[in-house]
Amino acid sequence: MASEFELIARHFTPAVPGPEAGVPLGVGDDCALLAPRPGKQVAVSVDTSVANVHFPADAPAEAIGYRALAVSLSDLAAMGAEPRWCLMALSLERDDDAWLAAYARGFHSLCRASRVALVGGDVTRGELAIGVTVMGEVPAGEALSRSGARPGDVLAVTGALGGGAGGLALWQRGERDLGHPLLKRYLKPAPRLDAGLALRGLAHAAIDLSDGLLADLEHLLAASGTGARLEPEALPLAEGLVAALGEAAAHRAALCGGDDYELLVSLPRSALEEARRRLAAQGLALTEVGTVCGEPGISGVDLDGTHGWQHFRGGES
Repeated sequence: MASEFELIARHFTPAVPGPEAGVPLGVGDDCALLAPRPGKQVAVSVDTSVANVHFPADAPAEAIGYRALAVSLSDLAAMGAEPRWCLMALSLERDDDAWLAAYARGFHSLCRASRVALVGGDVTRGELAIGVTVMGEVPAGEALSRSGARPGDVLAVTGALGGGAGGLALWQRGERDLGHPLLKRYLKPAPRLDAGLALRGLAHAAIDLSDGLLADLEHLLAASGTGARLEPEALPLAEGLVAALGEAAAHRAALCGGDDYELLVSLPRSALEEARRRLAAQGLALTEVGTVCGEPGISGVDLDGTHGWQHFRGGES
């Protein structure tokens, strides 16, 4: 079996980043040295993806690599941060060079697409799991957060909902065509980085939808000290979701299913059309799904004890 240093050199030592990447020292030393640009704050987030908890262990390795980075980048999108750097820690059960090559291909492809420099990490032996730390920059004082929602704001979501849960359901039924729109949404989600940048200065609050609309809305409302009224009939459903799950299950997936990685934003009604205009230029829809109110809690939908994905509590109910 190859040593961890050989694996890192073979698969995870990219070309030396140029000065524009802000990396005076990258992969190969005890630490990376990073150089944020003047006037910027650094946004940092970490996500851990565990086989058969966050992704199927038998999914294509390229998709696993892509997905591990995508779900972390989604947090930067929610903050309105521009991605710059990442760290990746990979735990592997065995040295499988073909698997590693495909995994690295997926990871590096999203690095290139999102202009992120891989600046360090670790490879070790153990259960298949991936920890990715992402770092981005945002002008000082301009980051979006969960705590700014105000009564009277519009609640809106980017893109469409339920695709992640729908894709997982199809995978569990044996579907393996990665060209299927729902499987693509589940295994290769698109972090809404450009949308987050476009919404900066318009949205009062934002959160990415990783645990499901209801669960993540609760997080936003708790941080803001507000409540909300949802309009569930307005939820935009992912392509093919009703055909795959049926209408009732499709709406449940849109409300409670995780892994959508769309953005939920709270913004003044006066800013809604400008926000839609900016996202339309990216080919992305922004759909109004409710309003923020002063009364705590969520009205307009029967929660029936369903709150999306929760670790240590049996997952989705």
